[in-house]
Amino acid sequence: MLNARDPLPFRPERVLIAGVTGSGKTTIARRLAARWGLVHHEIDALFHGPDWTPRPEFLDDVRAFAATDRWITEWQYTSKGTDEIMTPRAQLAIWLDYPWPVVRARLLRRTLGRSILRTAMYNGNVEKPLWRLVATRDPYENILAWQTRTRSFWTERMPQKRQQFPHLTIVRLAHPRETERWLRHLP
Repeated sequence: MLNARDPLPFRPERVLIAGVTGSGKTTIARRLAARWGLVHHEIDALFHGPDWTPRPEFLDDVRAFAATDRWITEWQYTSKGTDEIMTPRAQLAIWLDYPWPVVRARLLRRTLGRSILRTAMYNGNVEKPLWRLVATRDPYENILAWQTRTRSFWTERMPQKRQQFPHLTIVRLAHPRETERWLRHLP
């Protein structure tokens, strides 16, 4: 596993970005897509249809982009079948393994901002009103509860992913400062 000080041994064409909710996967994916000339497929936009309902064509859409030569996406929905589709084709995984206070603060800022401003996201969805976030602790209804529930997902599963997909080069970035340093030194 590489870290922020290690140079990439190749220029990747198919990239996954791993990390807990709120770590900045989509932001990094967009930045790297622009830098490396990759197509960014925002996986949340593929998964969520109107009113936050799962889109029935989700896995077909994942299969379609994963079959192409140059892409980057967030490494999510592994329990929905994306691992079997994307990960065998991916060359690089970037793991944003940030401290809990960092990701919690980021998610709070993002969620509050989107909720207050009623920011339109994908497929006509907007963040739930603040009162609904406070009213439930159901992780399927509350993004903050989801983050708490899944905060150790990658720490627990990355060793298994490394064994399951030995071809995959993994870069673990432990803090946003490391990520910025790593990005500055990329070709």
